[in-house]
Amino acid sequence: MPKSIKKVAVLTSGGDSPGMNAAIRSVVRTCAFHNIECVGIYRGYQGMIEGDFKEMGPRSVHNIINKGGTVLKSARSKEFMTVEGRKKAHEQLVNAGIDAFVVIGGDGSFTGAEIFNSEYKFPVMGIPGTIDNDIFGTSHTLGYDTALNTVVECIDKIRDTASSHNRLFFVEVMGRDAGHIALNAGIGAGAEEILIPEEDLGLERLVESLRKSKAAGKSSSIVVIAEGDKIGKNVFELKDYVEANLPEYEVRVSVLGHMQRGGAPSCYDRVLASRLGVSAVESLLAGKSNFMVGMINDKVALTPLEQAIKGHTEIDRELLRVSEIMSI
Repeated sequence: MPKSIKKVAVLTSGGDSPGMNAAIRSVVRTCAFHNIECVGIYRGYQGMIEGDFKEMGPRSVHNIINKGGTVLKSARSKEFMTVEGRKKAHEQLVNAGIDAFVVIGGDGSFTGAEIFNSEYKFPVMGIPGTIDNDIFGTSHTLGYDTALNTVVECIDKIRDTASSHNRLFFVEVMGRDAGHIALNAGIGAGAEEILIPEEDLGLERLVESLRKSKAAGKSSSIVVIAEGDKIGKNVFELKDYVEANLPEYEVRVSVLGHMQRGGAPSCYDRVLASRLGVSAVESLLAGKSNFMVGMINDKVALTPLEQAIKGHTEIDRELLRVSEIMSI
């Protein structure tokens, strides 16, 4: 028989993403609905080690569903990566009477949760929170939809300047290991070229494509680049190469950076966070542990943390074809 769950903790870990607050709210209110206690852990795993806990109830999470970032703060904890650090964290949880916890974060956060579970058999559930959408076992991670809308809005504004001055803009977006943001936002914003880690376009093919765009009568162009694209050492080196080989282009670079992580979450992310928070708590109450709750075919689904960490998301090949057709 699984241990009776009477008190659940929730924490956010790793990089912040829009929708984390909505997920915290969902976890807290689902606990209240089922008449169990909820505790917020501040500053991720480091706060767990230091016992930085606070009791949370339905009223303590009012007016946060619309806020970006995380009210519980986030931090990366090197100490939690050690056996001694995790031992301290376990002692703090036990002393506080906490029976299980929900971690909202990415694969690094899930790795910590899985190791902790293997050492102490402590019930854990993960909620995927990262704008990169690069976690296996879910079609959408918290913050991804909001980030897409932010990027498209930025590119729309950049295009106004590109068109006014007949310029070529390289717009770098987040995506160190996956090109989901670049591909989807690039199509949505009408980019002429999209460079992602999964596809090596090559410098010569890029130059030839831009040359064809110029010959086709395009006076300005937008190239969306995922930060992990391997075509050049960095976007500024790529700019220099294109200027050297296509002197007719006036090239500018815009690195969107951390603005992609901020802002109020979209309606989709708020609803997604609410659904995943409910499922995380109710899965723990049903005796399940060491899973990530995600969305597959618009249904909530559980994926073992190990698979979520080690699995690889695939880029949508049909979207690559669509982007090629749209850039003509």
